[in-house]
Amino acid sequence: MNYRSPSQVAAEACRLAQNKVSLSIGQMLLLGILAGAYVAFAAWLYTVVTCDMTERFGMGFTKLVGASAFTVGLMMVIIGGAELFTGNCIMPLGVMAGYCSVSQMLRNWIWVFVANYIGSALVAALMYATGLWEGTIGANAVKIAAGKMSLPFLQAFARGIACNWIVVLTVWMSMAAMDIISKIGIIFFPIMAFLASGFEHSIANMYFLTFANFIKGSQMAALAGVSQEELANVTWRGFFDNMTPVTLGNIVGGVLFVACFYFLVYRRELLSLSNETADPSSRKKEAKS
Repeated sequence: MNYRSPSQVAAEACRLAQNKVSLSIGQMLLLGILAGAYVAFAAWLYTVVTCDMTERFGMGFTKLVGASAFTVGLMMVIIGGAELFTGNCIMPLGVMAGYCSVSQMLRNWIWVFVANYIGSALVAALMYATGLWEGTIGANAVKIAAGKMSLPFLQAFARGIACNWIVVLTVWMSMAAMDIISKIGIIFFPIMAFLASGFEHSIANMYFLTFANFIKGSQMAALAGVSQEELANVTWRGFFDNMTPVTLGNIVGGVLFVACFYFLVYRRELLSLSNETADPSSRKKEAKS
């Protein structure tokens, strides 16, 4: 059999969580910066691909093509072995099964989230320096960010839930694949689906919103057809107004609908495996308790 069954994937997800919490802070930072950069490159590609398509091919087809281009981001993250906060929302499965602690998981989440932003901001600064955004690409970047920053809290939260339900499920399914080509195929369709649907991804938004703030004062962006109202929506306050509900929604979507649901399904098998593979320190704690 050249793929893992769902129960085997559950066990693999637990082992993955155990490996992630064993990383040093330096490793988490470096791998997190890479993941943020990979997603940012994909977001840049999405911006370029969709910059002048809507008026020619309509909104639906434009979203489909742009979302298809964006899938390269998670391919680089998973195959390249980088650390992505949204993907790491599968880690509570390992916590519930006894493979790692809540504090270990939170340590990973915090450092990886910070590193993801550093990677996203680095690519945003790099793309700004290239000047490739001047004109319609820059206008599209500002419009994308303005739309995100103007979302009400509840809408951003709900879109964040839907997004990471799909993203963490994609991570789950990619672990079923035993070869690279299968992983690419598994990643492509659900990631395309979440972005084409208009859902909100916190790490992608780190790039979208930061890059728009970099270029919003440019005459080139204004001349390309960006309205004053759209420019007014692009602020650093708008960055946090979007990131807060989207990040919370991403956590709920990944943790509740993937990690918790699959733990409930495979609880008995996972707890049995964790008892067999428990490390000495955890056994000592259990003996003391």
